[in-house]
Amino acid sequence: MKDPGAFRGCLLGGAVGDALGYGVEFLGEQAIRAAYGPRGITQYRLSGGMARISDDTQMALFTAAGLLAGREGAYLDSIRACYREWLITQEKPGPTGIGPGHSGLMGETGLYSPRAPGMTCLSAIRQGAWGGVDDPINDSKGCGGIMRVAPIALYMGDLDQAVALSAAAAALTHGHELGWLPAAALVHVLWLLLREQGISIQEAVLDMQRAIPKAWPRARHMGEMMDLVDRALALAEGDMSDPEAVRLLGEGWVAEETLAIALYCALRHAGDFEGGIVAGVNHGGDSDSTGAVAGNILGAHLGIDAIPDKFQRDLELSELILSLADRLFEAAS
Repeated sequence: MKDPGAFRGCLLGGAVGDALGYGVEFLGEQAIRAAYGPRGITQYRLSGGMARISDDTQMALFTAAGLLAGREGAYLDSIRACYREWLITQEKPGPTGIGPGHSGLMGETGLYSPRAPGMTCLSAIRQGAWGGVDDPINDSKGCGGIMRVAPIALYMGDLDQAVALSAAAAALTHGHELGWLPAAALVHVLWLLLREQGISIQEAVLDMQRAIPKAWPRARHMGEMMDLVDRALALAEGDMSDPEAVRLLGEGWVAEETLAIALYCALRHAGDFEGGIVAGVNHGGDSDSTGAVAGNILGAHLGIDAIPDKFQRDLELSELILSLADRLFEAAS
């Protein structure tokens, strides 16, 4: 059963984790703790009075817009068109002379700001974003695919279609199997959390582990991803500290590590949104992406009311994020 609070929590939670992690994205672990104390960053680092989102949330918003502007059988084309419009926001100073565009987002002044966009995304979209699962545009497994696909779990009413579309959307820019398989895995988990009342995060992850290998039985790198997921599950049940556990899972620059770190944080802190995203961003890797995906998962599981007020205040573009979440909820089949 759909819950508007879970939809809002998923999309806003991703932005919260992104914004918290963006403040320390390029700092090493020791530098983070030297600057913010033994727990690391636990409050937004404000710029101009705002907690700034990164390219992760920007691209997630354009994914959402692509779904809302699309039609049955052509959602991927619509998402591709919206990613091309996101590229404009990274290269133009503002919306002057630009209409609403396919996405409807081209008039949003706040989106016209490069926020450390991934080079793979920029390069692939400049080439048209023509990559596919069976026709890769490159051999990248960076996390630029997984960090933007959460809206697909919100919008698509059929689980298999959601999983397939998320893999295809990630493969537009990231051609390695481990560039798009983790996106499919994440959307499987999110879809269940958003629609299966009472399901735990662990149950959703175990269901994903059964289903994704069946969907791509010939994927050569499936075992690598699932081994990391198994490690995340085991670490979440153990007594190791969060920083130690995250180090064993990687740094999150590649998509399978982003997935594993986010799953660990969500599993270990399943009832505590703040604890999960704090664990997800305080490491020396791609803090905004691991924070964003952990926030997506915990937000979907716990709902928007579980996100502390201190994270809902001062968040850049929060009204737009919530508006898109509500539109996805209303349009979801």
